[in-house]
Amino acid sequence: MSPAPAPAERPKVNELLVPILPVLVMLAVMWVEEIVDVPLGGHLDRFGIRPRRLNGLDGIVFAPFLHSGFGHLIANTVPFLLLGGAIAYGSTRRFVQVTVITGVVGGVGTWLTGGSHTLVIGASGLVFGYLTYLVSRGVFARRASYILGGVLVLFVYGGVLWGLLPRPGISWQGHLFGAVGGILAAWVIHGRSRAAGATPTAAPSPFPPI
Repeated sequence: MSPAPAPAERPKVNELLVPILPVLVMLAVMWVEEIVDVPLGGHLDRFGIRPRRLNGLDGIVFAPFLHSGFGHLIANTVPFLLLGGAIAYGSTRRFVQVTVITGVVGGVGTWLTGGSHTLVIGASGLVFGYLTYLVSRGVFARRASYILGGVLVLFVYGGVLWGLLPRPGISWQGHLFGAVGGILAAWVIHGRSRAAGATPTAAPSPFPPI
């Protein structure tokens, strides 16, 4: 008699968490900052983006980690974790690339076009970038799995695209340029590589790509 095949091992907890470690670290920084900022009366929010002011340029780096209260932070936490995690599970390096490109494009665009005498904070620009990256990368990579994943993401989170419309008290510029950054990231990572005849490498993942 031949021995029965060993049952497939389930992914261990650390195998599930390691790919999204950058996502979890960024979220941890957001939450720690907001907890620390409570007794400071929101004083740390002054490090956000101040459009067209030199002392607001550093907000391009800091603004995604700052929020105007826990309600604002919670609203960004879930989509940031799910959309950012979907990218990171495919490749941690790719998550970093998308985050940097989206953060720079979204931040600079907000600094150039944001309302005068405003202060822009929050991770929603990155959330919009992750969304448009996941939706558009299939077009540039021409991979059926990416296209199907993009359709799924659009079905679940497409409603947030209403945030691209101007509304009082909302930085639609941050949303718009974050979304542009996500599409640009998809083109840089997938479109240029495909045009050059190369396929971007991705780390093995226990989950199917979306």
